[in-house]
Amino acid sequence: MLVIFVELQEFLRGKKFCTTVGTLTQREPDSMLAAMFSGRHTVCEDPEKGYVFVDRDGKHFRHILNWLRDGVVPTLTDAEYSELMREAEYYQLLGIIEGINSVLTKRKESDELDTELTRTDIIKCIQSERVRFRGVNLSGLDLSKLDLSFVDFSFACLKNVFFSRANLQCAKFRDVDAEDSIFHNATLRECEFTGANLRGALLAGANLQSANLQDACLVDCSFCGADLRSAHLQMLADTNANLEGANLEGANLKRLENTKLDGANLLGAIR
Repeated sequence: MLVIFVELQEFLRGKKFCTTVGTLTQREPDSMLAAMFSGRHTVCEDPEKGYVFVDRDGKHFRHILNWLRDGVVPTLTDAEYSELMREAEYYQLLGIIEGINSVLTKRKESDELDTELTRTDIIKCIQSERVRFRGVNLSGLDLSKLDLSFVDFSFACLKNVFFSRANLQCAKFRDVDAEDSIFHNATLRECEFTGANLRGALLAGANLQSANLQDACLVDCSFCGADLRSAHLQMLADTNANLEGANLEGANLKRLENTKLDGANLLGAIR
């Protein structure tokens, strides 16, 4: 039997582990730990006390030994996995590193399944009155052609959501993250988009009459052919938005810069 002494740095004292050379070398033969006890290298050994000194924190070393014995990744918190990962990287134990990553990936996927809503869930919700999805993550959902009028999406994550031809009249999108979402031909009359992130969103052909987009991020948005009559687009700058062919009659366009307005109806627009 080989006794390993591992220094617990936080207490300035050691912790002893009994194991064999076979345990330390067989499961992960290419690791630094295996190389240390392969006989090819000189280790700091005290022949009088009969143990080898390794200058590492011993908090998780039992998990490493158990992995080397039976190949099972322990059940730990995310913070503890981070600490164990650091030790595994030091000893170059690739197997347990892959195992920890696999556990963390499955845990993340499980958490997402527990919290993510489906299109069916949304349909059930909107059948009731005063629907609110404030702060909910709906990324990537297909919500096209649904009646979502008056729904409150404020602070929600709506990245890559497909709202094409949906009825969103009077819906609230305050401070949402709707980057790259599709609102093609959607009804967005009197919607509230104050502070929303609409970077790269497609709103071509959408009805945005009297919608409030003040202080929203419209970088690279497309409003081609959209109806923006009496909409509020002020306080925006350097958006590179495409408003070609849009109806901007009576819209507030103050400080709206670097936009494409070819063929747009600007009758009565405030600029």
